[in-house]
Amino acid sequence: MKIERLPSPQLPAAPVVPAKPHVFEVHGVRIQDDYAWLKAENWKEVLKEPSALDPSIRVCLEQENAYTAAAFAGSEAFQARLVSEMRGRIKEDDSSVPDPDGPFAYFTRYREGGQHPLVCRMPRKGGDETIMLDGDKEAGGHAFFDLGGADHSPDHRLMSWGADIKGSEYFTIRVRDLQTGAELQDEIPHASGGVVWLKDSSGFYYVELDENHRPVRVKRHILGAPASQDDVVYEESDPGFFVKLGVTQSDAFVLIESSDHETSEVRLLDRADPAATPRLVEARTPQLQYDVEHHGDSLIILTNADGAEDFKIVTAPVANPGRAHWQDLVPYRPGVMILFVMALARYLVRLEREDAKPRIVLREIATGREETISFEEDTYSLGVDPGYEFDTDVIRYRYSSLTTPSEVYDYNLVTGERVLRKRQEVPSGHNPADYVTRRLFATAPDGEQVPVSIVHRREIALDGSAPCLLYGYGSYGMSMPASFRTGILSLVDRGFVYAIAHVRGGTEKGWRWYLDGKREKKPNTFTDFIACGEALIAQGYTSRGRIVAHGGSAGGMLMGAVANLAPDLFAGIISEVPFVDVLNTMLDAELPLTPPEWPEWGNPGADEAAFRTILSYSPYDNVKPQAYPAILALAGLTDPRVTYWEPAKWVARLRATMTGGGPILLRLNMDAGHGGAAGRFDRLEEVALAYTFAIKSVDGFQS
Repeated sequence: MKIERLPSPQLPAAPVVPAKPHVFEVHGVRIQDDYAWLKAENWKEVLKEPSALDPSIRVCLEQENAYTAAAFAGSEAFQARLVSEMRGRIKEDDSSVPDPDGPFAYFTRYREGGQHPLVCRMPRKGGDETIMLDGDKEAGGHAFFDLGGADHSPDHRLMSWGADIKGSEYFTIRVRDLQTGAELQDEIPHASGGVVWLKDSSGFYYVELDENHRPVRVKRHILGAPASQDDVVYEESDPGFFVKLGVTQSDAFVLIESSDHETSEVRLLDRADPAATPRLVEARTPQLQYDVEHHGDSLIILTNADGAEDFKIVTAPVANPGRAHWQDLVPYRPGVMILFVMALARYLVRLEREDAKPRIVLREIATGREETISFEEDTYSLGVDPGYEFDTDVIRYRYSSLTTPSEVYDYNLVTGERVLRKRQEVPSGHNPADYVTRRLFATAPDGEQVPVSIVHRREIALDGSAPCLLYGYGSYGMSMPASFRTGILSLVDRGFVYAIAHVRGGTEKGWRWYLDGKREKKPNTFTDFIACGEALIAQGYTSRGRIVAHGGSAGGMLMGAVANLAPDLFAGIISEVPFVDVLNTMLDAELPLTPPEWPEWGNPGADEAAFRTILSYSPYDNVKPQAYPAILALAGLTDPRVTYWEPAKWVARLRATMTGGGPILLRLNMDAGHGGAAGRFDRLEEVALAYTFAIKSVDGFQS
């Protein structure tokens, strides 16, 4: 199977970003950062209004975009073909399975050619659909539009909805009358997106972002009142903790959840009381985590208390919810990580993972009887869709694998009947039998066995000739599901092996897997990824110099690290919104995410050991005079999570330091943030660019 040869134009001279010497000292170590000036002094203003960017910085970014465009000259038709292929695998007028709630069933769908969702409902007993919100209409006239939440009121008369039109994740919340379609006068700026309605539908709770773009205040808005008069129900005083809202499946309690990456704290609000005050469940204790559900007179709590590293489930009286009253319900079992728990009127539903394979366990509350839903494929993805209802005997779950399109099932907890409600359609056609998916294990330098999920065409020869796209993340305890991805077929059908490296820093093999890839153990993430590449080579899936590495955000940091450590392993590296300036970012407590990130990476300003660890791997600080593979960095100007200057500085230093290889390319979306383009088809253009880069990297760029 041949990889198409793409035009390889002679590149113009790469942009030269002026170096402006800037030296600072931390713990007696002098750090030189010649590109620090790319960080705009008014960066907070730029998040809200991109036009406020310093013109000298804007010129640099526009020159980068022009250089990247030149590198892809002649491949425009191929990129358009990729977009057409990927779009052809998307059912354009797709819809979700309706979720019942009282007299209605709620769902989202897309119209043919539509970029944004339509939020809809229909009478539960039959009748016509109502479009409550038309995402395409609301997006009109905006270069960027992201619908942050659309939540109907308990009486089904109103709907709150939030939108971000800059990409900076500042959402404005509005309220719509579902009978007339008119917007009420209520408008809440600078919110985090969604809301939780009061039980009587007289108002709602929301989270307000502070001046540093941190979600810290829970406010109560009563309909008709000006936002300036909204009561502050809870305000987080620790800049290292972020706040979010939830609601128990029973609908009895609103949950105010404060957390960093290893400690959590929950407060309850009586949803039926418009004047409720928060009631603490258990005070924050370093490294104690817990999530709360509710059933009758008890709270159902998922926690790592008492050494339950992979979590256990306990109960506590609603009247006395503190830790002194916690009683084990599902005890801790080493190696079995409980990921999620949901309480229904008669059943407890939990999602757990063992040996990197997920399963759903159903527990009858009255008897303690349990049954399990699992699957036989080597590697797959499984999730529970909570829905709106509490008093129900039906749960909904979602299953897919790297070869099997997503399937949505309703499962009757009483009869055991399983009903397929939706199978993902691939309009252009997809035969799972044409592909092979499997899981192998790579041996890390310290002997750990790192899972790798793989998919490829059945007919490819495992003789090392195939190129490979190797994806990795490995941070925050996030696992990378081996789920169906229509986009990757454009590479797999061209002879690529697609692989996911389940490196340490995720939780694929339990909480220990996460702990072994954070703070002082962060380098394990990088060496695990390199080991996965070496294992793919050893088993004939690909060969050295034919692997394209791919990761985003913290996974983009992984890309920067492995580029420094093992550049000859890779033909190319795709680094999306890459967190590569780790040291500088972790030293800057004013940045939106820095204080909450210290438990993940360490606080280099206060802790010299953390400083030296971060300095040892921070991709920007470890660029060295060596040949680098081709690198494509993708970023967004209004990204509040990984700020635009991180990839801009990294690219500048790479070009100024490297002795050969490349090219080093930066494509900065001037109208978007962390997630890139918001429209579902616009996003395909970014994917097509990345996949074109992957093919050109294997084929060889001309420079």
